[in-house]
Amino acid sequence: MTVCEDLLQFVTVEQQDPLAAPLLAELAVEYSTRYGGTLDEHHEFLVNYPAAHFTAPGGGLLIGVQGGAAVTGGAFQRYDADTAELKRIWTSSAHRRQGLAGRTLAALEQEIRSRGYRRIYLTTGPRQPEAKALYLSAGYRPLYDQTLSADEVGIHPFEKDL
Repeated sequence: MTVCEDLLQFVTVEQQDPLAAPLLAELAVEYSTRYGGTLDEHHEFLVNYPAAHFTAPGGGLLIGVQGGAAVTGGAFQRYDADTAELKRIWTSSAHRRQGLAGRTLAALEQEIRSRGYRRIYLTTGPRQPEAKALYLSAGYRPLYDQTLSADEVGIHPFEKDL
């Protein structure tokens, strides 16, 4: 493998693009493992989510490609006139603990800023402590009482001004 093949490059795709398939498939596994429900139910929800939400000008879906394979990605959609909502943040299970989630978050923030948004909103579930840690380390403000347990909080909302 050459150095060029090891570089992470972000590309904008549509939800039905083959590069997005690993993101949706692995997210379905994560959600069914952490929250119950069947793999098929979660996958159907993800692939049937309105794809237009993740297209310009209000949204986008970025996939990080390394060595020709999708290894990380995430999406955003319009939340309100000034705010984008992050969705579908993912890193391939084979590529975790390499800082890719942080790089994906930075790429999404840059794209969101370029679209004129001034704020980012997101939610993550109570059984995703890695996501919570990522958002806190990236400067997102929790919009919930951090003294409560994850299950008491339920859905964990965050925001960040750009």
